[in-house]
Amino acid sequence: MSHDADTITGGQADTSATPIWKSMIHSPLALPLAGLIVVSVLMGFASDNFFSVSNILNVLRQVSIVAILAVGMTFVILTGGIDLSVGALMALAGTMAAGMMVHFGLPGWAGLMAGIGIAVGLGLFNGLLVAYGRMPAIIVTLATMGIARGAGLIYSGGYPISGLPSWISWFGVGRIGIIPVPVIAMVIVYALAWVLLERTAFGRHVYAIGGNETAAKLSGVKTGRIKIAVYVISGLTAGLAAIILTGRLMSGQPNAGVGFELDAIAAVVLGGTAIAGGRGLILGTLIGAVLLGILNNGLNLMGINPYLQDIIRGFIILLAIYIAREWR
Repeated sequence: MSHDADTITGGQADTSATPIWKSMIHSPLALPLAGLIVVSVLMGFASDNFFSVSNILNVLRQVSIVAILAVGMTFVILTGGIDLSVGALMALAGTMAAGMMVHFGLPGWAGLMAGIGIAVGLGLFNGLLVAYGRMPAIIVTLATMGIARGAGLIYSGGYPISGLPSWISWFGVGRIGIIPVPVIAMVIVYALAWVLLERTAFGRHVYAIGGNETAAKLSGVKTGRIKIAVYVISGLTAGLAAIILTGRLMSGQPNAGVGFELDAIAAVVLGGTAIAGGRGLILGTLIGAVLLGILNNGLNLMGINPYLQDIIRGFIILLAIYIAREWR
């Protein structure tokens, strides 16, 4: 029974309903939205150009890669896991996709699919070790991060792989109307993730495992398969992000994506998802990613020292986690 349902007392229905404003305040999206509004207003006062259409679209384009990575991260964290390998998987996928086109002469679409396939395969590798190897996710994905990063550097010799077909740039810098293609891709990925989490049995099982894995297993949930699936999804989103990054840079960059896994985790946490799993919304992750993007953009417009920006973002993430804990 939902919290908004009428309660029965002494044979009479209690007609008192929770006020809409209280429901809104206690929504999981309340804090992320409040943070987004506050930061946006502050940045708007700090820079006259902040609310221009071109700047807003630029923020969304810049944040699209981390936001897509954060989708897979949300699935993993909802089960109580973590994936530290997504940045390295993205770099390896982009490097191998470029290598398949340039060194092996594969058509562009085949090279891109090969890059995605490599990221998905390593996601499967992570999932198998976590689910059936019973190894801690943080250790498994940390090891995979090193494997993927090293493999990309060895294959490329540490240098970018360029000479890609010109149409590849459409994925990174193209537009449909005035909307950047990466922004459209981001919206599509989030829409599909929302359907998967909110409208399917798979989504319910993801939440159930994060809430209480033992109870979920006793209820008949195939916990091992679900865990494998969420790491595969994380690999898939890393591969999709690699396409955008490759199109933006027009090369495969083996050193790309350093620290992106931390940004993805930050977006998930800022969006209200419990780091222990079982509670959170995919829309909250999108808000968290946009919040990070706005913060980065605003600090750049104000000319804040890049090293100081890292300190500011760190404190904001800590503050968000503390407030969320006290709120609940």
